Amino acid sequence: MIALSLCMIVKNEQDTLGRCLESVAGIFDEIVIADTGSTDDTMSVASQFGARIVDFDWIDDFAAARNFAFTHASHDHVMWLDADDVLIPQERAKLLDLKQTLDPSVDAVSMLYHTEFDAAGNVTASNRRFRIVRRSKGFTWVGVVHEDLVTNETFTYYDSDIVVTHRKPAERSGQSRRNLLILEKQIDEGRAVRPIDILNYARELRKHKDFGRAIPFYEQFLASEEDAVDVRVFALHELATCYYMTGNLDGEWQCTLRSLELDVPRPEFSCRIGERFLARNQFRQAAFWYELALREEHTIGAWSIDSHPVRTWLPHKQLGLCYYQLGDYERSLHHNRQAAGYLPDDADIATNIGVLEDLLRQPPNAPPR
Repeated sequence: MIALSLCMIVKNEQDTLGRCLESVAGIFDEIVIADTGSTDDTMSVASQFGARIVDFDWIDDFAAARNFAFTHASHDHVMWLDADDVLIPQERAKLLDLKQTLDPSVDAVSMLYHTEFDAAGNVTASNRRFRIVRRSKGFTWVGVVHEDLVTNETFTYYDSDIVVTHRKPAERSGQSRRNLLILEKQIDEGRAVRPIDILNYARELRKHKDFGRAIPFYEQFLASEEDAVDVRVFALHELATCYYMTGNLDGEWQCTLRSLELDVPRPEFSCRIGERFLARNQFRQAAFWYELALREEHTIGAWSIDSHPVRTWLPHKQLGLCYYQLGDYERSLHHNRQAAGYLPDDADIATNIGVLEDLLRQPPNAPPR
Protein backbone atom coordinates (compact mmCIF):
# COMPACT_ATOMS: atom_id res chain seq x y z
CA MET A 1 0.00 0.00 0.00
CA ILE A 2 1.20 3.51 -0.80
CA ALA A 3 0.69 6.62 1.32
CA LEU A 4 -1.19 9.15 -0.77
CA SER A 5 -1.64 12.91 -0.48
CA LEU A 6 -4.45 14.81 -2.16
CA CYS A 7 -3.48 18.33 -3.26
CA MET A 8 -6.03 20.85 -4.52
CA ILE A 9 -6.26 24.53 -5.33
CA VAL A 10 -9.57 26.29 -4.67
CA LYS A 11 -11.29 29.65 -4.59
CA ASN A 12 -14.92 30.21 -3.56
CA GLU A 13 -15.88 26.55 -3.93
CA GLN A 14 -18.27 26.20 -0.97
CA ASP A 15 -20.93 24.68 -3.24
CA THR A 16 -18.70 22.01 -4.82
CA LEU A 17 -15.80 21.19 -2.51
CA GLY A 18 -17.84 19.14 -0.05
CA ARG A 19 -19.25 16.99 -2.84
CA CYS A 20 -15.75 16.34 -4.16
CA LEU A 21 -14.20 15.47 -0.80
CA GLU A 22 -17.16 13.32 0.23
CA SER A 23 -16.69 11.23 -2.93
CA VAL A 24 -13.11 10.36 -1.90
CA ALA A 25 -13.50 10.40 1.89
CA GLY A 26 -11.33 7.87 3.71
CA ILE A 27 -8.92 7.27 0.83
CA PHE A 28 -6.16 9.83 1.33
CA ASP A 29 -3.61 9.96 4.11
CA GLU A 30 -3.70 13.74 4.00
CA ILE A 31 -5.52 16.49 2.15
CA VAL A 32 -3.71 19.72 1.30
CA ILE A 33 -5.80 22.60 0.01
CA ALA A 34 -4.19 25.77 -1.31
CA ASP A 35 -6.70 28.59 -1.14
CA THR A 36 -6.19 31.35 -3.69
CA GLY A 37 -8.44 33.96 -2.09
CA SER A 38 -11.82 32.55 -1.06
CA THR A 39 -14.35 34.97 0.39
CA ASP A 40 -17.09 32.40 1.07
CA ASP A 41 -17.24 29.34 3.36
CA THR A 42 -14.85 27.20 1.32
CA MET A 43 -12.33 26.91 4.13
CA SER A 44 -15.01 25.85 6.59
CA VAL A 45 -15.99 23.04 4.22
CA ALA A 46 -12.35 22.01 3.81
CA SER A 47 -11.87 21.90 7.57
CA GLN A 48 -14.80 19.52 7.97
CA PHE A 49 -12.81 16.94 6.00
CA GLY A 50 -9.61 17.44 7.98
CA ALA A 51 -7.80 19.31 5.23
CA ARG A 52 -4.61 21.22 5.89
CA ILE A 53 -5.16 24.68 4.46
CA VAL A 54 -2.39 26.85 3.02
CA ASP A 55 -2.81 30.30 1.49
CA PHE A 56 -1.50 31.21 -1.95
CA ASP A 57 -1.47 34.75 -3.32
CA TRP A 58 -3.06 34.44 -6.75
CA ILE A 59 -0.78 35.54 -9.62
CA ASP A 60 -2.83 34.44 -12.66
CA ASP A 61 -0.89 31.18 -12.88
CA PHE A 62 -2.56 27.84 -12.21
CA ALA A 63 0.70 25.89 -12.48
CA ALA A 64 2.32 28.06 -9.81
CA ALA A 65 -0.62 27.47 -7.48
CA ARG A 66 -0.58 23.70 -8.01
CA ASN A 67 3.20 23.53 -7.52
CA PHE A 68 2.76 25.45 -4.27
CA ALA A 69 0.17 22.94 -3.07
CA PHE A 70 2.45 20.02 -4.02
CA THR A 71 5.31 21.44 -1.93
CA HIS A 72 3.12 21.08 1.17
CA ALA A 73 2.47 17.35 0.63
CA SER A 74 4.06 15.04 3.18
CA HIS A 75 4.04 11.92 1.01
CA ASP A 76 5.87 11.05 -2.19
CA HIS A 77 2.75 9.96 -4.08
CA VAL A 78 0.42 12.89 -4.73
CA MET A 79 -2.96 13.05 -6.45
CA TRP A 80 -4.76 16.17 -7.66
CA LEU A 81 -8.44 16.98 -8.16
CA ASP A 82 -10.45 20.10 -8.90
CA ALA A 83 -13.23 21.13 -6.54
CA ASP A 84 -15.89 20.33 -9.15
CA ASP A 85 -14.52 16.82 -9.77
CA VAL A 86 -16.05 13.70 -8.24
CA LEU A 87 -15.47 9.96 -8.21
CA ILE A 88 -18.70 8.01 -8.51
CA PRO A 89 -18.88 4.99 -6.15
CA GLN A 90 -17.49 2.39 -8.56
CA GLU A 91 -14.55 4.65 -9.42
CA ARG A 92 -13.93 5.38 -5.75
CA ALA A 93 -13.67 1.62 -5.18
CA LYS A 94 -11.14 1.35 -8.00
CA LEU A 95 -9.02 4.14 -6.51
CA LEU A 96 -9.06 2.52 -3.09
CA ASP A 97 -7.96 -0.78 -4.65
CA LEU A 98 -5.23 1.01 -6.60
CA LYS A 99 -3.90 2.60 -3.44
CA GLN A 100 -3.68 -0.81 -1.80
CA THR A 101 -2.08 -2.63 -4.73
CA LEU A 102 0.03 -0.10 -6.67
CA ASP A 103 3.71 -0.95 -6.92
CA PRO A 104 5.41 1.93 -5.05
CA SER A 105 8.04 2.13 -7.79
CA VAL A 106 5.44 3.28 -10.36
CA ASP A 107 6.11 6.97 -10.88
CA ALA A 108 2.82 8.13 -12.37
CA VAL A 109 -0.76 6.93 -12.80
CA SER A 110 -3.11 8.29 -15.44
CA MET A 111 -6.89 8.31 -15.20
CA LEU A 112 -9.71 9.08 -17.60
CA TYR A 113 -11.34 12.48 -17.26
CA HIS A 114 -14.98 12.89 -18.35
CA THR A 115 -15.42 16.62 -18.85
CA GLU A 116 -18.54 17.29 -20.93
CA PHE A 117 -21.99 15.72 -21.16
CA ASP A 118 -25.13 16.13 -23.26
CA ALA A 119 -28.70 16.50 -22.04
CA ALA A 120 -29.14 12.71 -22.05
CA GLY A 121 -26.13 12.27 -19.76
CA ASN A 122 -23.84 10.85 -22.45
CA VAL A 123 -20.17 11.73 -22.19
CA THR A 124 -19.35 14.05 -25.10
CA ALA A 125 -15.72 14.85 -24.30
CA SER A 126 -13.00 13.12 -22.32
CA ASN A 127 -9.24 12.80 -22.14
CA ARG A 128 -6.54 11.13 -20.08
CA ARG A 129 -4.49 12.95 -17.45
CA PHE A 130 -1.76 12.00 -15.03
CA ARG A 131 -3.52 12.07 -11.65
CA ILE A 132 -0.99 10.50 -9.29
CA VAL A 133 2.73 11.26 -9.49
CA ARG A 134 5.78 10.78 -7.32
CA ARG A 135 7.22 14.11 -6.27
CA SER A 136 10.69 12.53 -6.02
CA LYS A 137 10.68 12.11 -9.82
CA GLY A 138 10.66 15.85 -10.38
CA PHE A 139 7.12 16.27 -11.66
CA THR A 140 6.24 19.94 -12.07
CA TRP A 141 3.17 21.79 -13.25
CA VAL A 142 3.67 24.02 -16.31
CA GLY A 143 1.24 26.37 -18.06
CA VAL A 144 -0.61 29.37 -16.66
CA VAL A 145 -3.92 27.71 -17.70
CA HIS A 146 -4.73 24.19 -18.94
CA GLU A 147 -1.64 23.23 -16.96
CA ASP A 148 0.18 19.92 -17.39
CA LEU A 149 2.39 17.72 -15.23
CA VAL A 150 5.85 17.17 -16.76
CA THR A 151 9.26 15.92 -15.70
CA ASN A 152 12.68 15.82 -17.32
CA GLU A 153 13.42 12.46 -15.70
CA THR A 154 12.74 9.02 -17.13
CA PHE A 155 9.69 7.61 -15.39
CA THR A 156 7.40 4.59 -15.29
CA TYR A 157 3.65 4.96 -15.52
CA TYR A 158 0.43 2.99 -15.37
CA ASP A 159 -2.69 3.83 -17.42
CA SER A 160 -5.57 2.99 -15.09
CA ASP A 161 -9.25 2.70 -16.03
CA ILE A 162 -10.33 4.95 -13.16
CA VAL A 163 -12.66 7.76 -14.25
CA VAL A 164 -12.75 11.20 -12.69
CA THR A 165 -15.99 13.04 -13.51
CA HIS A 166 -16.05 16.81 -13.92
CA ARG A 167 -19.37 18.23 -12.73
CA LYS A 168 -19.46 21.96 -13.29
CA PRO A 169 -22.34 23.64 -11.41
CA ALA A 170 -25.20 24.82 -13.63
CA GLU A 171 -24.58 28.45 -12.73
CA ARG A 172 -21.09 28.12 -14.22
CA SER A 173 -22.22 26.50 -17.45
CA GLY A 174 -21.36 29.63 -19.45
CA GLN A 175 -17.89 30.29 -20.78
CA SER A 176 -15.77 32.30 -18.35
CA ARG A 177 -13.29 34.73 -19.88
CA ARG A 178 -10.79 34.10 -17.08
CA ASN A 179 -8.55 31.70 -18.99
CA LEU A 180 -8.64 33.83 -22.12
CA LEU A 181 -7.59 36.94 -20.21
CA ILE A 182 -4.77 35.11 -18.40
CA LEU A 183 -3.34 33.83 -21.68
CA GLU A 184 -3.65 37.24 -23.33
CA LYS A 185 -1.77 38.77 -20.41
CA GLN A 186 1.00 36.19 -20.77
CA ILE A 187 1.34 36.88 -24.49
CA ASP A 188 1.14 40.68 -24.13
CA GLU A 189 3.85 40.68 -21.45
CA GLY A 190 6.15 38.71 -23.72
CA ARG A 191 6.62 35.89 -21.24
CA ALA A 192 7.88 32.56 -22.58
CA VAL A 193 5.06 31.02 -24.59
CA ARG A 194 5.15 27.34 -25.56
CA PRO A 195 3.42 25.99 -28.66
CA ILE A 196 0.84 24.33 -26.40
CA ASP A 197 0.07 27.76 -24.89
CA ILE A 198 -0.64 29.05 -28.40
CA LEU A 199 -2.99 26.11 -28.94
CA ASN A 200 -4.73 26.78 -25.63
CA TYR A 201 -5.18 30.45 -26.57
CA ALA A 202 -6.69 29.41 -29.91
CA ARG A 203 -9.03 27.05 -28.07
CA GLU A 204 -10.16 29.77 -25.69
CA LEU A 205 -10.91 32.08 -28.63
CA ARG A 206 -12.91 29.30 -30.29
CA LYS A 207 -14.85 28.62 -27.09
CA HIS A 208 -15.85 32.29 -27.08
CA LYS A 209 -16.91 31.99 -30.74
CA ASP A 210 -14.14 34.32 -31.92
CA PHE A 211 -13.43 31.94 -34.79
CA GLY A 212 -11.66 34.39 -37.07
CA ARG A 213 -9.14 35.40 -34.42
CA ALA A 214 -8.58 31.78 -33.43
CA ILE A 215 -7.54 30.60 -36.91
CA PRO A 216 -4.03 32.16 -37.08
CA PHE A 217 -3.18 30.84 -33.62
CA TYR A 218 -4.18 27.29 -34.57
CA GLU A 219 -2.06 27.66 -37.69
CA GLN A 220 0.85 29.00 -35.61
CA PHE A 221 0.68 25.97 -33.33
CA LEU A 222 0.57 23.56 -36.27
CA ALA A 223 3.51 25.32 -37.94
CA SER A 224 5.63 24.58 -34.86
CA GLU A 225 5.44 20.86 -35.73
CA GLU A 226 5.61 20.07 -32.02
CA ASP A 227 3.53 17.78 -29.84
CA ALA A 228 2.07 14.33 -30.43
CA VAL A 229 0.10 13.31 -33.51
CA ASP A 230 -3.07 13.01 -31.40
CA VAL A 231 -2.80 16.65 -30.35
CA ARG A 232 -2.04 17.86 -33.88
CA VAL A 233 -5.04 16.00 -35.31
CA PHE A 234 -7.17 17.45 -32.52
CA ALA A 235 -5.93 20.95 -33.39
CA LEU A 236 -6.77 20.40 -37.06
CA HIS A 237 -10.29 19.30 -36.09
CA GLU A 238 -10.88 22.46 -34.08
CA LEU A 239 -9.29 24.60 -36.81
CA ALA A 240 -11.60 22.97 -39.37
CA THR A 241 -14.55 24.01 -37.20
CA CYS A 242 -13.30 27.60 -37.18
CA TYR A 243 -12.99 27.63 -40.96
CA TYR A 244 -16.50 26.17 -41.27
CA MET A 245 -17.97 28.73 -38.88
CA THR A 246 -16.41 31.57 -40.88
CA GLY A 247 -17.81 30.20 -44.14
CA ASN A 248 -14.47 28.99 -45.46
CA LEU A 249 -15.41 25.49 -46.59
CA ASP A 250 -12.20 25.12 -48.58
CA GLY A 251 -10.20 25.81 -45.43
CA GLU A 252 -12.23 23.15 -43.61
CA TRP A 253 -11.55 20.67 -46.42
CA GLN A 254 -7.82 21.43 -46.41
CA CYS A 255 -7.72 20.65 -42.67
CA THR A 256 -9.34 17.31 -43.43
CA LEU A 257 -6.71 16.51 -46.05
CA ARG A 258 -3.91 17.64 -43.72
CA SER A 259 -5.19 15.26 -41.05
CA LEU A 260 -4.83 12.35 -43.48
CA GLU A 261 -1.14 13.20 -43.89
CA LEU A 262 -0.69 12.66 -40.15
CA ASP A 263 -2.70 9.48 -39.57
CA VAL A 264 -5.42 7.19 -40.85
CA PRO A 265 -8.88 8.83 -40.90
CA ARG A 266 -10.06 9.67 -37.39
CA PRO A 267 -13.82 9.55 -36.66
CA GLU A 268 -14.11 13.33 -36.52
CA PHE A 269 -12.72 13.68 -40.02
CA SER A 270 -14.60 10.67 -41.38
CA CYS A 271 -17.76 12.45 -40.24
CA ARG A 272 -16.61 15.68 -41.88
CA ILE A 273 -16.10 13.85 -45.17
CA GLY A 274 -19.49 12.20 -44.73
CA GLU A 275 -21.10 15.62 -44.24
CA ARG A 276 -19.42 16.87 -47.41
CA PHE A 277 -20.97 14.09 -49.49
CA LEU A 278 -24.30 14.32 -47.67
CA ALA A 279 -24.58 18.01 -48.57
CA ARG A 280 -24.24 16.97 -52.21
CA ASN A 281 -26.89 14.22 -51.86
CA GLN A 282 -24.23 11.61 -52.56
CA PHE A 283 -25.68 9.21 -50.03
CA ARG A 284 -23.69 6.09 -50.89
CA GLN A 285 -20.38 7.91 -50.55
CA ALA A 286 -21.54 9.61 -47.35
CA ALA A 287 -22.58 6.26 -45.87
CA PHE A 288 -19.12 4.83 -46.55
CA TRP A 289 -17.46 7.50 -44.42
CA TYR A 290 -19.99 7.33 -41.60
CA GLU A 291 -19.56 3.56 -41.49
CA LEU A 292 -15.81 4.10 -41.32
CA ALA A 293 -16.26 6.46 -38.35
CA LEU A 294 -17.99 3.62 -36.48
CA ARG A 295 -15.39 1.03 -37.46
CA GLU A 296 -12.27 3.02 -36.69
CA GLU A 297 -10.34 1.64 -33.76
CA HIS A 298 -10.86 3.76 -30.69
CA THR A 299 -7.97 4.16 -28.32
CA ILE A 300 -9.60 4.50 -24.91
CA GLY A 301 -8.29 7.50 -23.07
CA ALA A 302 -6.70 9.54 -25.83
CA TRP A 303 -4.42 12.18 -24.32
CA SER A 304 -6.00 14.79 -26.54
CA ILE A 305 -9.68 15.53 -26.07
CA ASP A 306 -11.85 12.66 -27.31
CA SER A 307 -15.09 13.80 -28.97
CA HIS A 308 -17.56 10.98 -28.32
CA PRO A 309 -20.46 11.98 -30.65
CA VAL A 310 -18.39 11.44 -33.82
CA ARG A 311 -18.03 7.75 -33.04
CA THR A 312 -21.44 7.12 -31.44
CA TRP A 313 -24.80 8.74 -32.15
CA LEU A 314 -23.79 11.16 -34.94
CA PRO A 315 -22.70 8.59 -37.56
CA HIS A 316 -25.63 6.34 -36.61
CA LYS A 317 -28.11 9.18 -37.07
CA GLN A 318 -26.62 10.21 -40.41
CA LEU A 319 -26.47 6.60 -41.61
CA GLY A 320 -30.16 6.35 -40.84
CA LEU A 321 -30.73 9.23 -43.25
CA CYS A 322 -28.36 7.88 -45.92
CA TYR A 323 -29.84 4.39 -45.98
CA TYR A 324 -33.38 5.79 -46.01
CA GLN A 325 -32.52 7.81 -49.10
CA LEU A 326 -30.93 4.71 -50.65
CA GLY A 327 -34.10 2.69 -49.99
CA ASP A 328 -32.45 0.34 -47.49
CA TYR A 329 -35.05 0.69 -44.76
CA GLU A 330 -33.78 -2.17 -42.60
CA ARG A 331 -30.33 -0.62 -42.29
CA SER A 332 -31.87 2.79 -41.77
CA LEU A 333 -34.01 1.44 -38.92
CA HIS A 334 -31.00 -0.29 -37.37
CA HIS A 335 -28.97 2.90 -37.26
CA ASN A 336 -31.87 5.02 -36.04
CA ARG A 337 -32.37 2.57 -33.18
CA GLN A 338 -28.67 2.71 -32.38
CA ALA A 339 -28.83 6.51 -32.32
CA ALA A 340 -31.90 6.37 -30.08
CA GLY A 341 -29.89 4.38 -27.56
CA TYR A 342 -27.73 7.47 -27.08
CA LEU A 343 -30.46 10.09 -27.58
CA PRO A 344 -33.69 8.57 -26.22
CA ASP A 345 -35.50 11.93 -26.16
CA ASP A 346 -34.67 12.96 -29.73
CA ALA A 347 -38.04 13.56 -31.40
CA ASP A 348 -36.66 13.33 -34.94
CA ILE A 349 -35.14 9.92 -34.32
CA ALA A 350 -38.36 8.67 -32.70
CA THR A 351 -40.34 9.87 -35.74
CA ASN A 352 -37.88 8.19 -38.10
CA ILE A 353 -38.21 4.89 -36.27
CA GLY A 354 -42.01 5.05 -36.45
CA VAL A 355 -41.97 5.78 -40.18
CA LEU A 356 -39.47 3.01 -40.91
CA GLU A 357 -41.30 0.41 -38.82
CA ASP A 358 -44.47 1.28 -40.72
CA LEU A 359 -42.69 0.93 -44.07
CA LEU A 360 -41.20 -2.43 -43.13
CA ARG A 361 -44.60 -3.78 -41.99
CA GLN A 362 -46.06 -3.21 -45.44
CA PRO A 363 -46.12 -6.19 -47.82
CA PRO A 364 -43.70 -6.04 -50.75
CA ASN A 365 -44.81 -3.76 -53.62
CA ALA A 366 -47.62 -2.31 -51.51
CA PRO A 367 -48.22 1.41 -52.16
CA PRO A 368 -47.00 3.63 -49.31
CA ARG A 369 -49.65 4.86 -46.89
